Amino acid sequence: MAVRALSLYLGSKAAQRISREGWNPDLFSLLLGASGGPKWFILSELDKVLFGDFLQRGSARLATLGSSVGSWRNTCLALEDPAAAVTRLQQAYLYQQYSAKPDIAEVSTASGRILQELLGERGEIQVAANPRIHSHIVTARGRGPAAADAGPLLASAMAAAALGNTLHRQVLRLGFQRVVFHSDSRPAPGLRLADFQTRYSPLGEDNLKAALHASGAIPFVLTGERDIPGAPRGQYWDGGIIDYHFDLAQYRGDGLLLYPHFRPDITPGWFDKFLPWRTRPLQRQAVDNLVLLCPNPDWVAQLPLGKIPDRSDFQRLPAEERVRYWETCVEQSRALAEEFAALVAGSDPLAGVTVLEPGAGAA
Repeated sequence: MAVRALSLYLGSKAAQRISREGWNPDLFSLLLGASGGPKWFILSELDKVLFGDFLQRGSARLATLGSSVGSWRNTCLALEDPAAAVTRLQQAYLYQQYSAKPDIAEVSTASGRILQELLGERGEIQVAANPRIHSHIVTARGRGPAAADAGPLLASAMAAAALGNTLHRQVLRLGFQRVVFHSDSRPAPGLRLADFQTRYSPLGEDNLKAALHASGAIPFVLTGERDIPGAPRGQYWDGGIIDYHFDLAQYRGDGLLLYPHFRPDITPGWFDKFLPWRTRPLQRQAVDNLVLLCPNPDWVAQLPLGKIPDRSDFQRLPAEERVRYWETCVEQSRALAEEFAALVAGSDPLAGVTVLEPGAGAA
């Protein structure tokens, strides 16, 4: 029997509503996008169906919240032709090339080219003025030594953040402040995030590219962004430092939360990757309104390297082999898109889904 490519996890309230109303895109009020770099490739064909077809059938306002590549993906939805935008991002990201030992400036230049391919000539205008898609881009503003753009000060700040995070996630606030850039005049009501001190800054034509670049700017890999227009002065880094997969309990919206994700568990912040006890299965999250779509781990095990793409591929694989591997993963990922499209068109809206227990994560 063939292994299903797509796993779906629905919170109890989400399952009730979808069972009653079907896969109605207007049930969703938030689209969430996690950090993860090349991990995104395994979702890219699914994104084309979600952004270019399924979500286009709705008319209700939809907020998006993303960090790093999650914010880049979500931006595709706010452009005039979302499926074409996903293809541009897919191609530009897949075929990025570097010298044998690229420095920070080279990687940052390549990152800027990818963003330019994604946005095209009028992307900034389209995102800022989109009447339906309410964009939110998450960044981490450096404090103290973390406000340095490189060198020993930044290294000490990252080491201190990693050490402090082992004690409690809240220690991160000593080195970083969450800054959310949002389109429209104010952030979505359900995204008044309270777990960290959070600043909200307007998103417009003059700062969209800088906010997107900052949101994916890993310290010592990219240059980051300094003094983004319309936001507090300072050095801006990857939003995944605080919000890697996000704390799902922070969402306060009334609608359902749509989360195309890389895996069936949640690691809140980037430093938590190194702390296994911080990664929680969905059964221990506050997920009553959640709809999470991810590749089935058994299906992932059948991929050429037994895993989805990730940043380590740049070091582990020669450039040509890396590109072939990524191309294969993109091709294989079409199975996720096909299975989701079949579910939406089918007679049983809960066929093959896993329904999470009500009140998960309350303990």
